[in-house]
Amino acid sequence: MSLVTFAAGLILLVLGAGALVRGASKLALSFGISPLVVGLTIVAFGTSAPELAVSVGAVLDAKTDLAVGNVVGSNILNVLFILGLSALIAPLVVNIQLIRQEVPVMLGASLLLLALGMDGRLSMTDGGLLFALLLAYTAFLVVQSRRETQAARDEFAEAVKAAEPGAWDSHWAAQIGLIGVGLAGLVAGSDFLVQAAVSFAKAMGVSDLVIGLTIVSAGTSLPEAATSIAAAFKGERDIAVGNVVGSNTFNILGCLGVSGLVSGDLGLVMAPSLLSFDIWVMLAVALACLPVFMTGREIARWEGGIFLGYYAAYVAYLTLAAQQHDALPAYSGVMMGFVVPLTVVTLVVMLIRRPPAADAH
Repeated sequence: MSLVTFAAGLILLVLGAGALVRGASKLALSFGISPLVVGLTIVAFGTSAPELAVSVGAVLDAKTDLAVGNVVGSNILNVLFILGLSALIAPLVVNIQLIRQEVPVMLGASLLLLALGMDGRLSMTDGGLLFALLLAYTAFLVVQSRRETQAARDEFAEAVKAAEPGAWDSHWAAQIGLIGVGLAGLVAGSDFLVQAAVSFAKAMGVSDLVIGLTIVSAGTSLPEAATSIAAAFKGERDIAVGNVVGSNTFNILGCLGVSGLVSGDLGLVMAPSLLSFDIWVMLAVALACLPVFMTGREIARWEGGIFLGYYAAYVAYLTLAAQQHDALPAYSGVMMGFVVPLTVVTLVVMLIRRPPAADAH
């Protein structure tokens, strides 16, 4: 029964996010807002709507471990699994603006989350700070978009189109209806998903945090996965990367920001295992993006394979730790004593030996 509830929740989340983005995008375009601004705000945030809905739903259900684990797990999965799989399909182009601006912002948000959570909880004030930074960053992107090239404007105009005259969704009432249906789908889907996640945790004998870091984060990241993998197949390889980086920033500033605001005086509890391991993995993954992205400004297939291998290793560690398996000390020793140092050395060498910068994409 939990599997059926989980599947129903996922379907409602994905369909709800799609309806919300479609209705809000077309309503904004009908008011004369440019496709570029709509793409940078409504469409970009829409792929993270499931994470937001599930995290807020978990907080309202007093499952704060699930809320935080969902965001941290999604950010790790977005880079290691989604970018890794997309790069295997086709080497991914990295826009120079991602290296200079978007990745540093994602890194800064990750560091801020670590700093705010070191006291063991994310307070309502902390949530307000994160959300305020999201609003400020969104405003900055909108102002910055006015200086974009015509090619960039045309690219967004192709991806974000207004409703055709006479089409069923061309009237504002239909667009508002889509927004309402989308919000209802997100609320219902998040409720189903949280219920299923709690049942999974009890049945498997693991914590809500582990379920949030794995099963729930994989489910809520479906829109990002669909967008990035489809972009890789269609040859829109820079969109695949930008989608993931933007989503990670929104997950921290938006999902945890709103979740912190609705958590009240209790705030969001940051589990000791999260602070000692998982957030550091999220930070390391974000940090690893810089040297990987800067070498030739692309993610090669072999780098995508390494990303996927690391995600498998991370999930294996969580599984062994949840079961308190006898193999955990040996596994941790190999990872921390050999694999991680070798990866760090490789990234440093790649960064030192990277080719001279080419023209910006």
